[in-house]
Amino acid sequence: MSITRRSLIALASATSVLLSVAGMQAHAADVTVNIAYQPIVEPSRVPQADGAYEKAFDSKINWQKFDGGADVIAALASGSVDIGYVGSSPLAAAASRQLEFETIFVVGLISEAEALAVKGITKPEELVGKKIATPFVSTAHYSLLTALKHWNIDPKSVQILNLRPPEIAAAWERGDLDGAYVWDPVLSQIKKNATVLADSKNVADWGGPTFDAWIVSKKFATEHPDLVAQFVKVTADAYASYRAKPEAWDAKSPEAEKIAKLTGAKAEEVPALLKGYYFPSLEEQASADFLGGKTVEAVAKTSAFLLEQGKIPAVLDDYKPYVSAKWAQEALKVGQ
Repeated sequence: MSITRRSLIALASATSVLLSVAGMQAHAADVTVNIAYQPIVEPSRVPQADGAYEKAFDSKINWQKFDGGADVIAALASGSVDIGYVGSSPLAAAASRQLEFETIFVVGLISEAEALAVKGITKPEELVGKKIATPFVSTAHYSLLTALKHWNIDPKSVQILNLRPPEIAAAWERGDLDGAYVWDPVLSQIKKNATVLADSKNVADWGGPTFDAWIVSKKFATEHPDLVAQFVKVTADAYASYRAKPEAWDAKSPEAEKIAKLTGAKAEEVPALLKGYYFPSLEEQASADFLGGKTVEAVAKTSAFLLEQGKIPAVLDDYKPYVSAKWAQEALKVGQ
């Protein structure tokens, strides 16, 4: 076969494409993904412990532990975090300030996993003048304010202290607090010598539903859409495993042990703590009941409440840019 000028050009073009693909693969392998997680009992702690995200990404992951959503938002804003775990209240506050991110996965609708635990208090009106701790701009903070509004109690009449969960646990042990609105596993710790005045299921019934979610910076999502879809898929697979047979995740299961190790909860507490959430399936994530519609409505409603409480300067006309069903839809295609 004779070598013509055309064949040389074709060969050069093919070689260029192969080198380009190889370069892209090498580049993907060189990416370090910075993920902010919180020590909250939920199914995705299992693939985190197993290294399943690293395997799916074929990339390094820098897992960073945070104790509250406000700190995760600050890290995302600074560019030190690509993907982060936050509650609906800090998410709404960040969206209202037009931080560049998208909500890609609703972790769970919060039910009994967050609550107002108190001691020496038997009815809401006795909260007046008492020291109640909660992490500010968190779902717990939002729920506390919603509960006070429901009970017609002026928040200014209560000594509301801004403490992170570990600080709440320490202050509770010292006897410095009359109550705290916080989440598991710290909630389970303080409930041992406290009573629950209201939980987030009650607050949802009063018109203030809350949820946790994974968010991603828009810059990272634009540069690495395949990694974002893989992240959602791995997370959803863990949820599917739990939903299919929750009784298998008992206190003696390897899943409970892995979750306990990453959260500080006791393995025997894990099964009950998991029941404190409703974990939506991947199909639900992509539907109008979640990322395709109602999550946007929930963020807008939360933002309106935060504005009313003076926690944000203004609300947006539209919160759709901050919630995306695209990644759940893409994750549904992964492996097909």
